[in-house]
Amino acid sequence: MQENRADRPLQPGDRAPNVVLDAITRQGKIAIDDFRGQKPLLVGLFRGLHCPFCRRQIAAMAELTDALQEKGIDSLTVVNTPIERARLYFRYHPLPNLLAASDPERVSHRAFGLPRVHFTETENEWPHKVSKDAVMSMRVDMPGELPEPMNPMAAMEILDRADGYEMTEDDKRMLVPGEGQLVGEFLLDRDGVVRWCFTEVEEAGRHMFGVPAPREVMSAAANMAV
Repeated sequence: MQENRADRPLQPGDRAPNVVLDAITRQGKIAIDDFRGQKPLLVGLFRGLHCPFCRRQIAAMAELTDALQEKGIDSLTVVNTPIERARLYFRYHPLPNLLAASDPERVSHRAFGLPRVHFTETENEWPHKVSKDAVMSMRVDMPGELPEPMNPMAAMEILDRADGYEMTEDDKRMLVPGEGQLVGEFLLDRDGVVRWCFTEVEEAGRHMFGVPAPREVMSAAANMAV
C-alpha cells in the first residue's frame, strides 16, 4: 500500500488520511478510519517515549480524555516507540482511558505533514533545517519543573533525571532516525476532516516542547458539532 505523505502540516478543512497502527493499550490494530463516520477524534502525534517533553505532552492530552468523551469525542495518542517498549512503559505509567498506538517508523507524522527538522552547523530553514546554535539559543520554560528557562538539551537532562527514565536499546534505536521530528495534535470531525490543530511547526517553532492550553482544546471541541 502506498504511504500517505503530506507536504505541509494538515490544516482545518483538510481531510485526514487513514493510517493503520499497532495498538499499545489493547490488542490488534487501530486505524483512523475506525472512527470515520462514527465519532470525532483528537489525534496526538508525538515523538518516542524517550522524549521527556512528549511524556508531558501525552499526560496533558490524557487529562482531557474524560472532558472530551463527555462531548462524544475520542482521543488517540501515537508514539514513535516500538510496541513492546511502549506497552512496558504504560504498564508502569498507566494513564486512565488512554488509547495509544505505536508508530516507530513515523508513518502517521508524514501522513499528517509533520516534518523532521535536520540539525545543521549553520543553516536555518524552518521547519526543515535548524542550526545547532539556534537550538542551543532556544529556551524551555517549565516553572515548577525547571529551575529557570534553559536550552532543550539541559532541560531534557533535568526532566529525565526527575522522571527516573532509563534509556533502553529500543529508545536508542529511535533517537537517530527520529531526532528532530516535530509533533502536533489534530481534532478531526466525525468525517475525518481537521477542524483544529496545534503543531510545533507553527509560528517558526514558537510552540516547541509546549502543549495547547486546555481551554483552547475544549473550545475547539465545543465549537464542533458532534
